[in-house]
Amino acid sequence: MYRKHFGLARHPFAKDLSPEELFVAGAGKELEVRLGHLLELRGIGLVTGEAGSGKTTLVRKVVSALHSGLYRVFYVPLSTGNAMDMYKSIAWELGLPTERSRAALYRVIRAEVTRLCLEAKTRPVLVVDEAQHLRSDVLEELRLLTNYEMDSQNRLCLLLVGQAELRRRIGMAVHAPLSQRIVVRYHLDGLARDEVPAYLTHLLHLAGTELPLFETSAIEALFQATSGLPRKLNLLAHHALTAAALVKAKVATAEHVQAAMAEAA
Repeated sequence: MYRKHFGLARHPFAKDLSPEELFVAGAGKELEVRLGHLLELRGIGLVTGEAGSGKTTLVRKVVSALHSGLYRVFYVPLSTGNAMDMYKSIAWELGLPTERSRAALYRVIRAEVTRLCLEAKTRPVLVVDEAQHLRSDVLEELRLLTNYEMDSQNRLCLLLVGQAELRRRIGMAVHAPLSQRIVVRYHLDGLARDEVPAYLTHLLHLAGTELPLFETSAIEALFQATSGLPRKLNLLAHHALTAAALVKAKVATAEHVQAAMAEAA
């Protein structure tokens, strides 16, 4: 309802932004550099962050920018089952037939990765999201899947993306072999306090206005309430603008943010 009140051409806090429209904060830029290093090494990477920190969005931005002639990205969004389920998901992403046994699936996936590297001259990149839900045996299977020619050559780049719990689990002794193979680790926090104004300005610009629709005190209240986590920030800012529009205010104030907290909880 506030789009008309504030003269916005579209919803400023929509989830369907294109990679080119994303706001990249300092942490996001560092993540891009680290993932670039991971792709060069073709090793195993670990990206963690709190729920709503934007880790999945940033990873998708990085991989979407990769040259399609040089890289083949395979994205597995979630697997809470056993190793067989994981292999089936990977095989499906690779366009392979679903074999009936785990050993057969393992062989055809490895063969396809080798074909992509040696014949197609492309670098396979496997991204497993929400990896905090993976069973311990599945994490071990993924590590084994990246082993080629007695560790002398990396052919499959594996990126595990998940919440902070994943970092703790991989640090346990049972996962020492996997932990030792990780060449890039990065934990993504929320936006810094001084990045929030630019973030809001960026989204409002995309929505069609250059007007500052949040008072300085409102921006501080948004940061304090969300710790700068983009998903929470978007939701609370949305409700704050709604509260401001209801009383026909020209800008959202800290009081509007306070009133919106119940809606955004």
